Amino acid sequence: MLKGKTIAITRSKDDSSEFIDLVTRDNARPISLPTIELVSKGEKIVDEFLNSVKQYNPDYSVFMSSKAVTLLFDTAKKVSKFEKLQLAVANTIVMAVGPKTKIALENEGIKVAYMPNTYSSVGVGELFTKLHAVGKKVIVPRSGASTPFLKELLEKIGINVNEIHLYDVCAFRDTSQWNEFRELFSQNKVDGIVFTSASSVRAFFEIMSKDYDSDSLLSNLEKIPVVAIGPFTSDELKKFNIHNIVAQVHTVPGAFDTIKSLFLSE
Repeated sequence: MLKGKTIAITRSKDDSSEFIDLVTRDNARPISLPTIELVSKGEKIVDEFLNSVKQYNPDYSVFMSSKAVTLLFDTAKKVSKFEKLQLAVANTIVMAVGPKTKIALENEGIKVAYMPNTYSSVGVGELFTKLHAVGKKVIVPRSGASTPFLKELLEKIGINVNEIHLYDVCAFRDTSQWNEFRELFSQNKVDGIVFTSASSVRAFFEIMSKDYDSDSLLSNLEKIPVVAIGPFTSDELKKFNIHNIVAQVHTVPGAFDTIKSLFLSE
């Protein structure tokens, strides 16, 4: 049972409302840890995307996060290019990596044609293989902190890929929001942590290393069930020697189900 457990997630309160609901419903205590901040590349990202669509003439556009969708369309609204952007995206076959990204696109009036069964780069690759998309052109607006895995995977399938980096990420600067977590962590009163991206793993260690030496940080983490939302997050945790379980379904509810099952099997 989760009753009385304290479970943290590496997302801000605004971004973790779904997780907070799930944890609270099980009479446990959620803690949101804002680990990363988006650093937009500015208004030029809209023109860069529009120019790339014009010159590259992609068959597909692939959105790998709801953040990329929101940032691109919000910026377009600011510079009065929303309709142009909407038309440019709508003139491609649109793929969303998962349900949250699909909803974000639909909220901007974009019809999503495809979504993989596995919500990850691997799932996107599997879907393109089924679509027999050899020789097709794909545009991917995403984070500058992304790994080259997706691009390399699609190129191996025989797809031409143009990645547009809309933003970079850095460790969250206002760490006062971490005070409660630090106190509970020091007292071994954190019962589980869900990591939601490779960049959030790096930022977690950057933030926590200001207050803990690496040995005590690792020692405390060894006592806590750690769940990674997907394989890239898991690989990043392994670089820090953190044993972790990968969520079977690469979503926040999937990660919650995984951490819940760990407690139920105790």
